[in-house]
Amino acid sequence: MGSTPARRMLFAAVCAVAVASLYAAQPALAQIRDDLDVPDARLGWIVAAGQLGYLAGLAVLVPLGDMIDRRRLMAGHLLLTAVGALLAATASRTWVLLAGLAVAGLFAVVVQTTVAYAAALSTPEERGRTLGTVTSGVVIGILGARIASGALATAWGWRSVYVVLAVLLVALAGLVLRVLPPDPRAERPTYRQVMTSLGGLFRERLFVSRGLIAFFLFASFGTLWSGLALPLAAAPWHLSSAQIGLFGLAGLVGALGAGRAGRWADAGFASAVTGGALALLAASWLAIAQASWSLWLVVLGVVVLDFAVQAVHVSNQHLLTMTYTDRTSGVVGGYMIFYSLGSALGATATTTVFAGAGWTGSSVLGAAFAVCALVVWAANRRPAAAPEPAACGTPATSLR
Repeated sequence: MGSTPARRMLFAAVCAVAVASLYAAQPALAQIRDDLDVPDARLGWIVAAGQLGYLAGLAVLVPLGDMIDRRRLMAGHLLLTAVGALLAATASRTWVLLAGLAVAGLFAVVVQTTVAYAAALSTPEERGRTLGTVTSGVVIGILGARIASGALATAWGWRSVYVVLAVLLVALAGLVLRVLPPDPRAERPTYRQVMTSLGGLFRERLFVSRGLIAFFLFASFGTLWSGLALPLAAAPWHLSSAQIGLFGLAGLVGALGAGRAGRWADAGFASAVTGGALALLAASWLAIAQASWSLWLVVLGVVVLDFAVQAVHVSNQHLLTMTYTDRTSGVVGGYMIFYSLGSALGATATTTVFAGAGWTGSSVLGAAFAVCALVVWAANRRPAAAPEPAACGTPATSLR
């Protein structure tokens, strides 16, 4: 069937807007605190609510993509994410806001259904390029949400952020139904078969090794983006929140530059791309660690880090979707569980380490996560045994 440029851009837009619902609160926490009288000690739950909903959705909703028409599933999940965003926008009490954010996070796993459907519609020769474009949308949503949300909150208040998100989500649901073709699969497994198949993935070396790489990869990513504001707001820089948010632009440059990683994966270099990018990830922390005296080195390090993260992420998904072609939704959802856990580890560990060892300690932590990912990659370069047939059936391939 193939993937057209218009479809790739729509897939990327869906990913960007859906994932933005998880990060939109971060620049507006002070406004939310003042408006709803939320104690400082509980502000973290505003961010955590969406992440917890997202983690639940990865386990129970993403596998539905292997048994339901993914075009209709995407549209439905986009509309339900919009419902959560509207609930948050109209919340008069903290628990209502948390409920809305949890609902939005639960159905924001439409991102993974989108990635899986984009891969399924692509020919093998263009799958890497498609995944590179689509996952660039994810990075734009993660990093761009901080910039856009801060601007909207400053202009019209924090509630406007979720109103705009809801409008965009509804519009994208309509475009999905209008632009994308119906899901062409003839055979669809039951939910029990899908969940059994998902559980079986955790016994297969390719899936587990790529999952562990993602775990350490996004732990390193979370170490940067959850902790970078701390040294930049301190002496000698004393940057404002808006100025710190602009570092997201450097991240976007790096992440979008990694779009070519998909083409390299199409050419059969997915494993080499992974190893090289992980080495760059570890090296990037040498520049990022210099935050106390050189902002330009930090910018350079951020560009390199986000390039490396995106390149590995695309290569991982390329290998997994090429291997498990008949259960792409389940394998992408399972893979992203590692992503979520790694992101959470990096976010919580970096502030703890910073309190005791400063930004140097946090940088060592981020580099250590990168080295762990590189060790996992190196230990699994040799050919893997063929995966055991699962309930849904899987083609047997080896690690590349």
